[in-house]
Amino acid sequence: MKDKLESIIERYRFIENELNNPDVLKDVKKFKELSREFKYLTPIVNKSREYLKVLKDIESNLELVKSNIEPELRDLAYEEIEILQRQKEEIEEELKILLIPKDMNDMKNCIVEIRAGTGGDEAGLFVGDLFRMYQKFAEKQGFKIEVIDFNEGERGGFKEIIFSMSGEDVYGVMKFESGVHRVQRVPETEANGRIHTSAATVAVLPEADEIDIEINDEDLRIDIFRSGGKGGQNVNKVETAVRITHIPTGIVVSCQDERSQLKNREKAMKVLRARLYELELKKQQEEITSARRAMVRSGDRSEKIRTYNWPQNRVTDHRLEGEQKNYPLSEVMEGELMPIIENLRILEQTQLLNQGLLIAEKD
Repeated sequence: MKDKLESIIERYRFIENELNNPDVLKDVKKFKELSREFKYLTPIVNKSREYLKVLKDIESNLELVKSNIEPELRDLAYEEIEILQRQKEEIEEELKILLIPKDMNDMKNCIVEIRAGTGGDEAGLFVGDLFRMYQKFAEKQGFKIEVIDFNEGERGGFKEIIFSMSGEDVYGVMKFESGVHRVQRVPETEANGRIHTSAATVAVLPEADEIDIEINDEDLRIDIFRSGGKGGQNVNKVETAVRITHIPTGIVVSCQDERSQLKNREKAMKVLRARLYELELKKQQEEITSARRAMVRSGDRSEKIRTYNWPQNRVTDHRLEGEQKNYPLSEVMEGELMPIIENLRILEQTQLLNQGLLIAEKD
């Protein structure tokens, strides 16, 4: 443990020096990568230095005990050793959590795509509810939301809505929202008061920078058209909406939210980079062992992760168990998502920690 922590501190010092290196400052990609690693290592290094100090204090007191000192001072040294040993054990437990390999994407902003699933018009209304929930959640957390594209439902809500979310470690928070969200309630269109079940899919993608994904201009087909849906004075009259097709992959993205064609193009490119980045991540993940992939479920958007039950005022997250599984629906829909996300984080850390212990035992 000591050798490992000292090597981490050494790496931290190296990065610190590199970030002040004029040559590194000129290399945008390298500077950004080192800055992310520096931010990731900072809490580990702070705790490591605390741990190494405790080890040094224990060693000093042990030498004091072995020396020719008065009995009273020896007793005090023994008491100090007991206190330091307890501190050592506590810090070791904290370091086990901090040393769990983290996804460097956690520090990125994200793109969120919500689409209506089974349930017709009711599913579209549910997409609108989910979007408003995330708006309120973002406001509480100090995150910023920008709508990129949307397709309104015939009776309200959205068939789909795509937006970006930016702020501190946004992807690390929002990644737990990926999956199928199911709603159980009596639709406004239901005359007999029967409870219907509808669904919506949520996909959360880490936002890719230009340095992460290289896109060649010749691989793009860009179409300009008039925006649809509700609009202002110019939104529906001028061709400002942008549709971008990435020819090699067939991915199509569009943006019509802004009145400026340039801004719509920038937003559409942001979504395209995120989707291409996701494809690259999937390729990498396929090469990782099953033990390393078994995080909080799979995060696969095809898997039902949560049910919103209106009659019982209850939200159930199916990845959690026991008392942590259910939450008041009225609070969740007002953006109180952090209690669910914090429990999912703990579950993820526990599973990763257990995997690390199993791998260590095999080694």
